[in-house]
Amino acid sequence: MTEHLGDLSVAAIWAPDGIRAQSQLPIDLPPARTDFGMPIGQALRLRRSSREFGDRVLPLQVLSELLWCAYGVNRPATADRTAPSWRHARETDILAAMPGGVWRYDAVAHRLVPFLDADIRAQTGIQDFVGTAPLDLVYVSNSELLGVESRDERYRVASADVGFIGQNVYLYCASEGLACVFRGSLDHEGLARALRLRETQFITFAQTVGYPKG
Repeated sequence: MTEHLGDLSVAAIWAPDGIRAQSQLPIDLPPARTDFGMPIGQALRLRRSSREFGDRVLPLQVLSELLWCAYGVNRPATADRTAPSWRHARETDILAAMPGGVWRYDAVAHRLVPFLDADIRAQTGIQDFVGTAPLDLVYVSNSELLGVESRDERYRVASADVGFIGQNVYLYCASEGLACVFRGSLDHEGLARALRLRETQFITFAQTVGYPKG
């Protein structure tokens, strides 16, 4: 995994058909607006799962705020996040699968770091829509950071932490008129191989985001 590769070519990143050769550069995300969204009560009323997505690319500002809401730093002095973590383990990474490849969200720097130069969206789930939606989030946990020996216990703890992140994504999508669905139906082992994960890393869930179809 390579970081700090130079300046971003926004046109290459956000071309609808994905330009992989040029897209694997870090993406410096713009700051999230200090005042956006709707009251929490309204967002909760609008929260829903959608399984039909248009192919419209998410603007960079929307992607920035989506990721910040998901698991961004809301207390810079301590680097604490918008979602809680079991025993402050912060074991979860968010991988963003898009047409131009896969990036890892670096919450502290608020940027996307190149992870894999391939369009693997279709491999992030068993449903047809995952391969054409503009963004599939894959939640990857690191067992080395959890400090528990049982595989089942590691998965249980990590799944709870990812559930908090997924709900943050749901609420942002409800507030901004985006379609979203949290997914557990995926080939965990096959996707782990496609992402070339280490033995200490494991996938819990995935989440698809985009604009509503039609």
